[in-house]
Amino acid sequence: MSTPAASASPYVNRRQFERFSLRPMYTAVSVRRRGAEHSSRLDGHAYDIGEGGVNFELDEPVLPGESVDIEIELPGCARRIKASGEVVRCEDDPNDVLGPSRMALRFDGFESDLDLPALRRYLGEGWLMRAA
Repeated sequence: MSTPAASASPYVNRRQFERFSLRPMYTAVSVRRRGAEHSSRLDGHAYDIGEGGVNFELDEPVLPGESVDIEIELPGCARRIKASGEVVRCEDDPNDVLGPSRMALRFDGFESDLDLPALRRYLGEGWLMRAA
């Protein structure tokens, strides 16, 4: 029997993979828009990560639906994780130029056959906290 409080919750976790919290100032990301010939590199920080994607912040927003290449420098990880994906959410107003924008990216591929196994190993080490 389900309780009314449980069924009334507006939160539904639709993630396929578990997410883990990162220390933002210690988890650098570099993003380039795909398809833009002379796209400049945008640098920022990651907040959480899982096998399916990453939540990060940049000084310039990348709009939902845009495809990007991302490089993630995880503290203590033997290699930088290089992946591609689609921005699925931008939490800030794209017209607001006063501060960083937080975005979510769904991975759709990895640059090397070594990147996903390295990410899985890193997440499996057990020293990251699960994200909400």
